[in-house]
Amino acid sequence: MALLDLKELHLSFGGPPILNGVDLQIEKGERISLVGRNGEGKSTLLRVLAGAVKPDSGEIIRAQGLRVGMLTQEVPLETSGTVREVVHGGFEAVGMPDPAWEQAHVVDQTLTRASLDGDAEFAQLSLGNKRRTLLARAMVIDPEVLLLDEPTNHLDIDAIAWLEDELRRFEGTLIFVTHDRAFLRALATRIVEIERGQLRDWTCDYTTFIERRDEALRVEQEQNAEFDRKLGQEEVWIRRGIRARRTRNEGRVRDLEKMREQRSSRRQRVGNVKLELQDSQRSGRLVARVRDLHFQWGTQVMVRDFSTLIQRGDRIGILGPNGSGKTTLLRLLLGELAPQRGTIEHGTNLAIAYFDQQRDQLDESQTVQENVTGGHDTVQFNGRSVHAVTYLKNFLFTPDRARSPITHLSGGERNRLLLARLFTRPANVLVLDEPTNDLDIETVELLEELVAEFDGTLLLVSHDREFLDNVTTATLVLEGDGQVAETVGGYADWSRASRQAAKEAQKVAKAEAKLAAAAAREQAAPPPTASGDPSRRRLSWKEERELESLPPQIEALETEQTDLHARLADPAFYQTGGGEIGETQSRLEELSDQLTGLYDRWSELAERAE
Repeated sequence: MALLDLKELHLSFGGPPILNGVDLQIEKGERISLVGRNGEGKSTLLRVLAGAVKPDSGEIIRAQGLRVGMLTQEVPLETSGTVREVVHGGFEAVGMPDPAWEQAHVVDQTLTRASLDGDAEFAQLSLGNKRRTLLARAMVIDPEVLLLDEPTNHLDIDAIAWLEDELRRFEGTLIFVTHDRAFLRALATRIVEIERGQLRDWTCDYTTFIERRDEALRVEQEQNAEFDRKLGQEEVWIRRGIRARRTRNEGRVRDLEKMREQRSSRRQRVGNVKLELQDSQRSGRLVARVRDLHFQWGTQVMVRDFSTLIQRGDRIGILGPNGSGKTTLLRLLLGELAPQRGTIEHGTNLAIAYFDQQRDQLDESQTVQENVTGGHDTVQFNGRSVHAVTYLKNFLFTPDRARSPITHLSGGERNRLLLARLFTRPANVLVLDEPTNDLDIETVELLEELVAEFDGTLLLVSHDREFLDNVTTATLVLEGDGQVAETVGGYADWSRASRQAAKEAQKVAKAEAKLAAAAAREQAAPPPTASGDPSRRRLSWKEERELESLPPQIEALETEQTDLHARLADPAFYQTGGGEIGETQSRLEELSDQLTGLYDRWSELAERAE
């Protein structure tokens, strides 16, 4: 029996139906990604599945006693108390009757797994840690169905990697909405698309979904074009006059009326955002020369002795954990903050467009149009005057929406509005601080194309790994304690370099440990006697054969270890199920122990053979 079975569900909030007679079955252990444009109803469908929203009609059949955990897209304003109290509230939310001591034990385990301080006040946390706390609250009940709405929003890359790992081990049913394509590719085994009130079910990975969806849309467009052609022919026929009303043509007239009804009821697909940057004069070759930059807030050093050269056309990504100082570094580079030590020399003719992740540039007291135009009816774009409503249509704002207060906008709409405001200014330096949060995947991809084609200078802070890889050619990484590392390439290049550096450091540590162990054994050995040192006795024939056999054994185990690490690094491997993943990780631990023993034995025999 399905965990959740939706039958003929209808739901509307006064406009076009959000759900229009949809059916959906959800089975145990599935990993489903809900995809669709902003405003199509992804979050609403999650709330329907959670039982927080009742459909207008239809039936939802739930497995008896079904435990459902949910992470919403926005942090609930009423959430308060310590982190431990917020996480414990997960039990109260579903009315679980477990004993208090047992619940306290599970809460402590969950806090440890999520690396959270249970005594910290929730209100004082960063937005990323608030999201992590609410995720722990959703998971503390060991849900059979876990609903996640944009779970990677405001998480840094390390936290996203942690979340992916947690969800791979999760044995329940996962249903999530995300704009992070790397996250989606790593986890989803089934994709459900919501569009124009209907659900389309695609049991495949994301890449296959894109291919099949594009083909389905092409076929739909061809069918619509053929229908419209036939309708046009019939409209010409009916206008010929009285002959169309003869008895023998009444059936044709009725068919025409049905075609008109069918055409008027057709819901058009939501269009794409039309993104275009204004032309600007080229900047000078030098954008910024940074020498020995130092800045700190109180006792926390954000940037320490940092030097770099940014030239026209550079495309730089900025990475680092939440709170490490990425936005601070941006503001220093832009001259919005003065360094406490060091210098920043800016080039000439810089026209900067800055996308602020906090959306501080938006005025809550103004309408959508006023935020873009400053109270005027038009905007200047590439030397011509464009009416504000026409300009905002490019960003999917209807005329009514354009004249409404921005307090009514969703997170995705606010980001689209900030992009609309940003692109009214000519720019040769584009500064984007977390631009993809809350945008749907189609808009993220369009923004990615625009940024990739931008021939100016780019500074980008983002936790969207695929976005970083596709648009940046160099990376600044804030590594803690104010240190900033500079690498060539995007996120994947930095990640490979980091893993290689970690392996090299591990090898050095192992070699040093072996040397230290050998020195300790030599120091502890008894002094040689006239008859010779017994610890340096010659190898027996059996020990000589053992010494010869050890290198091939070690090589075989190291090869197996490398292969297993490669499997764990492949996102597709995590679609095979939790059992094989656990077995692979256990085997890696066994290999590490075996290799340590073989290294020690080889070192001992080789030393005696000298």
